[in-house]
Amino acid sequence: MKNKKYKRNRRKKNKFKPWMIAIVIIIVLIILGVWGRGYLEDKLQVQNLGKTKSPQWIDKQIIEKDGVSRNGKKLDCVKDIVIHYVGNPGSTAQGNHDFYVSPQSNVSSHFVVGLKGEIIQCIPLNEMSAASNWRNNDTISIEVCHPDDSGKFNKKTYQSLVKLAAWLLERCDLNEKHIIRHYDITGKECPRYYVRHEDKWEEFKDDVKKYREK
Repeated sequence: MKNKKYKRNRRKKNKFKPWMIAIVIIIVLIILGVWGRGYLEDKLQVQNLGKTKSPQWIDKQIIEKDGVSRNGKKLDCVKDIVIHYVGNPGSTAQGNHDFYVSPQSNVSSHFVVGLKGEIIQCIPLNEMSAASNWRNNDTISIEVCHPDDSGKFNKKTYQSLVKLAAWLLERCDLNEKHIIRHYDITGKECPRYYVRHEDKWEEFKDDVKKYREK
């Protein structure tokens, strides 16, 4: 009697297991499908960025692969555009570009915006730069020149930065919420002026939005 009762209880306990397994399998397949679709979309985005033709107002000076400043690794995707400011007040876009190619450098950015509003592209849009720490794999970086220690950008630099940011958002199918500061990743005071003046940072993003709506 005890053996029969044990068998009946065991059958009851096992009764719903096939259904449970089926449900788990369905859930896993759904998750894999969503993940796989997102993965393919990200890869297509990066592939398309690699084919992007830069507008004439961007001076394309792609640095050679050296394994450091330009490691040649492809982006996983683009989630944000990161704004930086250069660490040497008064320096030019060309000077910062040339530093990237020097043996002393282990950094780089996709773009440098200069004091006269010039824009130099240093890294292909589908590759990682060496600017945004652990976010190098899913961001495009912009270094911006400034005249003094306050870190405030002059008018020509600012206008070019707005135009460049707007173009990148369009190319990457992003909106102004995806413009971030280096500070937002690491807590570093970069770009200094926009860390110290949150209202001006919001104003900058608003200007980018207005530029896109023209």
